[in-house]
Amino acid sequence: MPSTPIRLHGRSLVEGAAQGTLLFADVGLSFWGGVDPITGEIIDRHHPLSGERLGGRVLAIPSGRGSCTGSSVLMELISNGHAPAALVLAEVDEILALGVLVAEVIFQRSLPVLCIGHEAFAGLRGQGFVRVEGNRLTLSGRRPNDQWHGTDTTPQPSMPFTVRLNERDRAMLDGAHGKAAQVAMQIVLRMAEIQGADQLLDITQAHIDGCIYTGPASLRFAEQLVRWGAKVSVPTTLNSISVDQRRWRELGVDAALGEPASALGDAYMAMGAQLSFTCAPYLLDTAPVAGEQIVWAESNAVVYANSVLGARTQKYPDFLDICIALCGRAPLAGCHLDGPRKAGLIVEVTRPDPMDDSFYPLLGYHIGGLTGRRVPLIRGLEDAAPTRDDLKAFGAAFATTSAAPLFHIAGVTPEALDPANVLDCDAVLPVETVNPAGLLVSWRELNSARHRHVDVISLGNPHFSLSEFAALAHLCSGRNKHPGVVLAITCGRAVLEQARQAGYLDAIRAFGATLVTDTCWCMLGEPVIPPTATTLMTNSGKYAHYAPGLVGRGVHFAGLADCIEAACTATASDQPPQWLQPSAPKGTPSHV
Repeated sequence: MPSTPIRLHGRSLVEGAAQGTLLFADVGLSFWGGVDPITGEIIDRHHPLSGERLGGRVLAIPSGRGSCTGSSVLMELISNGHAPAALVLAEVDEILALGVLVAEVIFQRSLPVLCIGHEAFAGLRGQGFVRVEGNRLTLSGRRPNDQWHGTDTTPQPSMPFTVRLNERDRAMLDGAHGKAAQVAMQIVLRMAEIQGADQLLDITQAHIDGCIYTGPASLRFAEQLVRWGAKVSVPTTLNSISVDQRRWRELGVDAALGEPASALGDAYMAMGAQLSFTCAPYLLDTAPVAGEQIVWAESNAVVYANSVLGARTQKYPDFLDICIALCGRAPLAGCHLDGPRKAGLIVEVTRPDPMDDSFYPLLGYHIGGLTGRRVPLIRGLEDAAPTRDDLKAFGAAFATTSAAPLFHIAGVTPEALDPANVLDCDAVLPVETVNPAGLLVSWRELNSARHRHVDVISLGNPHFSLSEFAALAHLCSGRNKHPGVVLAITCGRAVLEQARQAGYLDAIRAFGATLVTDTCWCMLGEPVIPPTATTLMTNSGKYAHYAPGLVGRGVHFAGLADCIEAACTATASDQPPQWLQPSAPKGTPSHV
């Protein structure tokens, strides 16, 4: 006798019905950098589902994580037919839900997204075939013998808006400010409902991540907004695009990427956004101040703005960022409020002494993997005095493995100068301990290269700061790189000009480095990376994680000085940094 189907109920984030073989993982997935937007293959080589294809299967993951561009990748998959049949989540994930909502608007295609909570989610492990319909999930060990086939991709009617609107909001919703503002307000309100926000707030600035080209759908979305007369209503900066807009031909980029990627940047500038093209908008003169309500996308920028600057933004998905920039209004939810900024986890760290600059990106990567969506309060670094560059590297790596939009470091970050300010006095928080053994495991994850030879040195993920240029110029002074090694640095145009005026570029160019603006390493490939290259080296925890899937090369991860040494010798050490080794100098925690 066949077993009785199991039925579970949850919260439908996007209505619809679908069925398929279950693809389950208990680890979150960043669709950008983790899923090929053309084929639907999972390319995150650190993920348990690496190599699997999503098309036609019901994907069950706790939530997304990592990049805000996940919404764009999911929209591409929906438009080209390689999307999962449905998404089943343990937690509400705005990035993934938003990708589906925009596909409804632009392509009239959709898929159901269902949130069932952690307890029910854990019971999905080992299941074979599932059907999602509305707020119900039906589990079966085999395909049910019924007449229901395929996926119903007809968008369902949206629920009546329950968000309180002011007179201007209603005017936009009624179309008085044009078609683009009307559609943008509709999307903002759909997201407000998903987030449980009952009102909107005014924002002072936006940073747009949707200008990254993920495929034809991302360009079609932006150009449709332009045709509808879209104009931003607040000062708006643009993230890195997928090419160096001024030099992509000179760098040998194929026109099949260069032309649409450049056109995408032009489309956002046609909406009134500034030509900034940087993934580090916190390095610009327009950076927000503590308490300022903003709308930023790009995961590392969100984390830095919230954590280091004390500004207030949610981790906004691609496409929602521009919709809010058009309206000037955002859901009053998440990190715009006090409560969600409180710590949900305490992380105890034993600081090594001495250490090099590889410590902070490695620590961020490791802690991000512990947190999920919980905001951590990190203790043990009160006397460490991390620099802004250290916190930039920490935050970018943290944002790669975590879904949380901010972190607190006791005695360091502004809201945790007094740690009591970020603790709920009535809550007993779980505690995680970071020790050298755990950091060594993460170091080995990031070091995927199989041999010591180095072909390419990757610097500037996130974009280089002026102080990083100063440090690099000092390390390069009077030296020349190995002729067989490519050293490339990505940065924003504004910082590059500052570095030129400061006199840092002479030594760096004499060393043999290539300087690339507008784009960053997560979008670079061949021929900037020579086709014959097999191994990269980077000081970025973020790029060390993504590179094996994005460009198919092994990676060495190390501090900046070690990267420059390897650029001269074409050889990397295969050993952890001295501070992480059992034989490290006295005073360094022992490896167990």
